[in-house]
Amino acid sequence: MPKTGEQPGPGLYVCGTCDQLVRLNDADDVLPPCPNCEGTEYH
Repeated sequence: MPKTGEQPGPGLYVCGTCDQLVRLNDADDVLPPCPNCEGTEYH
């Protein structure tokens, strides 16, 4: 399960807490805290 601060690669990630979608476009992008709830784990 990817977490805030990691670079899991391009794709759509879903917050494990509130299901907010976060899109990363580049391999160098870092997962931010969830913009909706500040959650830190994604799937």
